[in-house]
Amino acid sequence: MLRDVAVLVLPGVAPFELGIVCELFGLDRSDDGLPVYDFALVTEHPGPVVTNQGFSVNVDHGLERAASADLVVTTPVPRGTTASPAVVAALRAAHERGARFLGACSGSYVLADAGLLDGRRCTTHWKYVDHFAAQFPAATVDCDVLYVEDGPVITSAGSAAAIDAGLHLLRGELGAAGVAKIARRMVVPPHRDGGQAQFIPTPVLPPEACADDDLAALHVWALEHLAEDLSVERLAAHARMSPRTLARRFADASGTSPAAWVARMRLQRAQELLETTDLPVDEVAAAVGWGSGAVLRHHFSRLGTTPLAYRRTFAGTA
Repeated sequence: MLRDVAVLVLPGVAPFELGIVCELFGLDRSDDGLPVYDFALVTEHPGPVVTNQGFSVNVDHGLERAASADLVVTTPVPRGTTASPAVVAALRAAHERGARFLGACSGSYVLADAGLLDGRRCTTHWKYVDHFAAQFPAATVDCDVLYVEDGPVITSAGSAAAIDAGLHLLRGELGAAGVAKIARRMVVPPHRDGGQAQFIPTPVLPPEACADDDLAALHVWALEHLAEDLSVERLAAHARMSPRTLARRFADASGTSPAAWVARMRLQRAQELLETTDLPVDEVAAAVGWGSGAVLRHHFSRLGTTPLAYRRTFAGTA
C-alpha cells in the first residue's frame, strides 16, 4: 500500500510536470475520505533548484529521504542530462528494497540512467523517442502510448500524460471511485483513451467542466439515467436539438461522440458497482444500461480484464 512518496527534483526540472505530481500525491484530500501521503521533494544538493523556466524551487530534503519511499517519482530533466552516481545509487537502492517508480515525461531518462528500464517497455515524450532509443538500447520505448506500466515502473509520455500515468497508479491504490474523486477535483477525465500518435483535441470531461451549459445539463441528466436508452436520438430529443447538431456540439465540448461518452460513463459506473457492491455481473450490466453480462465483458476487454477479475482486484479498495 502506498504511504510514502519521494519526488526527485534535478536542475532544469519542468515546473508543469512537477506541479502535476504535487497535485496528485501531495494534497490533503482527507475531506474526501482519501489517504494523505507522506510527501517530500528530494534532490542531491538541498536548497534552491533551478527550473527550466529560470526560477528556482526550494527543496529541503536530500536523497536520503528517498530511502523510506514506497514510490519514487522522477520529474522531467533537459534532454542530455545524465544522472549523477549519487542519484543512480539512490534509485537502485530503492529498487532493491521494492519501491515503485513513476517517470514523468523525460524523467524516464533518469530511470534509464539507473538501469531500471533495462529489459522493460517504457515511454517518454514523442520528441525524444529516437534519442532515447539510441541512448538506451536495452529499453523498449513505445512512442504511441500515454503511459506504460512494466513491473514496478510506470513511465509517461509528454507533459499532461503524467496525469494519466499518476491516475492509473492511484487507481490500483484507491479504486475507480477514489480516482474519480481526484479527477473531479482536478477537472480532468479519470481515464482517457488514445496515445501520443493520436490528435486528442479535448479529453472527455466531467459535467462540471463542460463550458456548454446545455450539454452540461444533458451530461448530468444522462448520468442519472444510465440504465435507460441513451441513443443519440433520445439524447438529442432531451436536449431539444437535432442529432447532427448534438453530435457537433458534443465533439466541440467533450472531444468525443455522444455514444462514446455514454459508453465511457457506463464503464466507469460499472467499475464503481463492482468495487462497492456484491451485485452479480448481469445486474451490474443492467444497472448501467448494457443489458447482459456478455456486453459488459465485451466493454471490460478494453481494460484488458473481465468484470470478475476486476472485482477480485479492486473490491474493497474504494
